[in-house]
Amino acid sequence: MTFAIHGIAVARGIAIGRAVMAASSHLEVTHYLIEPDQVAREIDRVRAGRLAVIEELQRLRGDLGVDAPQELEPLLDVHLMLVQDDMLSSGVRQLISERLYNAEWALTAQLELLCRQFDEMDDEYLRDRKFDLQQVVERVLRHMRGVSSPVAAPISAPLGVQEGQHDWVVDERDAPMVLIANDLSPADMLQFKQSVFAGFVTAVGGKTSHTAIVARSMDIPAVVGARTASQLIRADDWVIIDGDAGEVIIDPSPILLEEYRFKQRQMRLERERLSRLRDTPSITIDGERIELLANIELPGDGPAAVKAGAVGVGLFRTEFLFMGRGGKVPGEEEQYRAYREALAGMQGMPVTIRTLDIGADKPLDKAQPKDYYLNPALGLRAIRFSLADPDMFRTQLRAILRAAAHGPVQLLFPMLAHVSEIRQTLALVEQASQELRERNVPQGLVKLGAMIEIPAAALTVRTFLKYFDFLSIGTNDLIQYTLAIDRADEAVSQLYDPFHPAVLRLVAEVIQATKAAGKEVCVCGEMAGDTAMTRLLLGLGLRSFSMQPAQILAIKQEVLRADTRRLEGWAQQVIDSEDPAGVLER
Repeated sequence: MTFAIHGIAVARGIAIGRAVMAASSHLEVTHYLIEPDQVAREIDRVRAGRLAVIEELQRLRGDLGVDAPQELEPLLDVHLMLVQDDMLSSGVRQLISERLYNAEWALTAQLELLCRQFDEMDDEYLRDRKFDLQQVVERVLRHMRGVSSPVAAPISAPLGVQEGQHDWVVDERDAPMVLIANDLSPADMLQFKQSVFAGFVTAVGGKTSHTAIVARSMDIPAVVGARTASQLIRADDWVIIDGDAGEVIIDPSPILLEEYRFKQRQMRLERERLSRLRDTPSITIDGERIELLANIELPGDGPAAVKAGAVGVGLFRTEFLFMGRGGKVPGEEEQYRAYREALAGMQGMPVTIRTLDIGADKPLDKAQPKDYYLNPALGLRAIRFSLADPDMFRTQLRAILRAAAHGPVQLLFPMLAHVSEIRQTLALVEQASQELRERNVPQGLVKLGAMIEIPAAALTVRTFLKYFDFLSIGTNDLIQYTLAIDRADEAVSQLYDPFHPAVLRLVAEVIQATKAAGKEVCVCGEMAGDTAMTRLLLGLGLRSFSMQPAQILAIKQEVLRADTRRLEGWAQQVIDSEDPAGVLER
């Protein structure tokens, strides 16, 4: 019987094949209490598991070939950092010693505790880092059982299936395979890289989970967050993965199969056609040059962004450098090397580095109880957090200013609202620069910019324009705060509406005011990578978009088809409407 389950679409394309089930370790953990004289043995078992994982990850990292996705090495580094971090091991030791949990129970109990801390984060990207921690713990559990991989990678491709060929094959003996798992770590995916898995489905994960990042980099159709996948799909079932719709179809009928075979062929043709746009200048029909930039999370993301056709980085989220370190922040030298790496990867193109967007909802300070903050999204976060810790903030500023000596850098500040915050921020930039001068350390010139991501900033945009060289509209938070919708809360997620007239009018006002001031403005939220929004944003006057690299060519196609002279009047009609989405559909 044909049925479908739904998850989160993270990597485009359609895969059709037979299901291979990956075993899950933590779901099968046995819970029991040990005797006091068994404490040392249980701690040793965990230590052995951790050491085995460290050795395995280091070996995988050392064996990375030149054709490995750029994202894999830093992701393996993150997992190495997590498995060696004291926040995991000290808690496990405590649970074994004080509560007499068996080793596996202590590991999963500590994992749950840390995951709750991640769940309380407001930032989606940082919240998704809990999946990395889960993957690391699963790996330790597997090694404690003497199993290094959740599923054996195929020795070779089935007959008749070549690398990159994922079409439906009539002969079932030659059918591609799709992987169904609770979750997959970057290391697991690396082991599967030479296999014939046409796509994969995981029960957990989010749009910015590392599983999703690697899937996009490897161009494998994938759906994550399909929570019932492991329970409802059986080994050897025929499965269709629709990576664009976030849908997984099990036991499809012949008619449905034929329909998806046709879609698969059409998508391949479309992707081949889009790939030819990579080196085409992004210019509208009426001659407007549009800047298409990449959002990146890791210092090593630059080459992939260049390969995707980006002409620079519009948003480098530096939070990744600070997370998962047990509250310890990276020093100036470590940050400097990371920012310099990002610049080197972009080969001379500009990189916009956003200062730390972290705070009350992030695990930097584990000493605070989790309910210390009444509402983390409205509390001490982003620039507020940085201004509350000027030493930490100046360290980051010095590192960025030093990196700017190696290439063009734009320095971006998140969540400013008050003019007092603006003045304080700029004073600290000057102080950091002075500190470098006193040390005779080279530094570069930077443009200064502000994120417009809360209504207060959008409504006072002219004040911001007095102080900053450029603005960047963070539409994800702007929508959240304008509509008072927690985008992570499933109970109200249906009210999260990018087409709400209030949101569109704020975006339009910021674009128009910035252009009138003769300054630059970019949109770096999800709205920039949504083809349904491209014509509207062009009509409102936007000329700079920053998005996930995989979305660049599709947006470029929309740009090449657009005539901004014709879009201006239409865009005004859209934002004046009570139902902008309805106008867009006409």
